[in-house]
Parts: sequence; structure tokens; C-alpha cells
Amino acid sequence: MGNIEFNSAVITMQAVVEVPALNNGSTPPWPVAQTAPWSWLPLSADCPDEELGLFVAALAARIEVLPPAGRDEVVDALLAEELLIIAGGLQVGDPITGKVVVPGCCAGLEDWRDWAQALAGGSPWLGHDPAPEIEAVGEDLRVWQDGGPDRHRGRSAGLYVDLPRHALPHLLLGVQRDLVGFLDALARWAERASLGRQGPALVRAVDHSFTITAPWDSPEG
Repeated sequence: MGNIEFNSAVITMQAVVEVPALNNGSTPPWPVAQTAPWSWLPLSADCPDEELGLFVAALAARIEVLPPAGRDEVVDALLAEELLIIAGGLQVGDPITGKVVVPGCCAGLEDWRDWAQALAGGSPWLGHDPAPEIEAVGEDLRVWQDGGPDRHRGRSAGLYVDLPRHALPHLLLGVQRDLVGFLDALARWAERASLGRQGPALVRAVDHSFTITAPWDSPEG
């Protein structure tokens, strides 16, 4: 997990995906973690098999797989997609205050690199309802949980996490390391799940769809 010490606090940033409600009448063809729907699943090299299986099941929940569908059919359907998408993004937290800003509705993990736009003073689209927003405050970046009208009427009451602008490249590179570790864990899960040739293909598809191992043009801004 990316982190940086700032004003005696450790600001954290991690890639997360939203856990869907897997209640469409079909059972995932591998064990999955019994995680509450609409909660956030952090992605890292430390994910156990059940969380890795939940991630793949969440990918499959967004595409049409005709029942009855076994393991091979589900993975084949994923591999047939031009790009995989999943609800999620980056979560920023201040462990000292306990404040955490999470992705907004309809945000996707595929856009996680857009956070680098804040280095040039912009605010990438981070979802809506609530609508996270990044605001430049001097040399710092204030990450609001809700950048909508309510926040502008009373900023002091809004939930936000502050981080120094110069720390953002470090945090983003930390997220990339987490995601690379997650890819390695996913590859090992695929081997244990006996996916055969589908396993490496699935890992490549996840890497490509979420731009994980690709080099940055300039993460230092």
C-alpha cells in the first residue's frame, strides 16, 4: 500500500474494487470470500485465494455468461472481452484521524492513473453520488469525499483528506507496486485453480485492462 508521512500522520493510498451482490442465482465456480456487498476490497500481493476468486467473480458479474456456466466458460467469457472493467478506484486514508475517502459511484479501477492529473492542478473524474474531488490548497491536495454543492455550502463539515502535492507520485507508484503484487498473486491463484492456459491469459487481460505494469509517461509530474 502506498503511504507517505505528512504532519506526523501516514497518508495511505490503495487500489480497491467494490464487491458486487453475487445474488443473481448463479454460484461462482470457485471459492469466494464472504464479503459484504458494496464494501471495498483492497488489492495487493497479500490477497488470499478467496479474495482473488471474489475479484474474478466481480469481473464476471459485469458480463453475460449464460447458465449453466462452469469455470472454463466464465473465464472464456472474460477473455472474449476487449477490455475488462470493475467498479473501484483509489482509496485515500489518514489513519490518525480515521478519515477515508473512497471512489464514487460508477468510478472504475481502469481509471486509477488519472489521479496523476492532480499534479498539473486538475481533478480527474472520480465518480459521483458522492462525487470525490481533488482541490489544490496551497502546496497540498485536498481530496474531498463529496465535491458537490453540499461541500461548497459548508466546507468545514465535509469529509476530506489532505496530502502534499509532492507526495502524490510516491503514492501512485506505491499503488502500482501493490497492483503488480496482486497480478503475481492472481497468477498463482490461477495455477492452483487449474486454469491451464487460461490462467496466464487472464492475468494478461487484467494487466492490460487496468494498465498495471505499463510504464508511466512521467509519474513525477
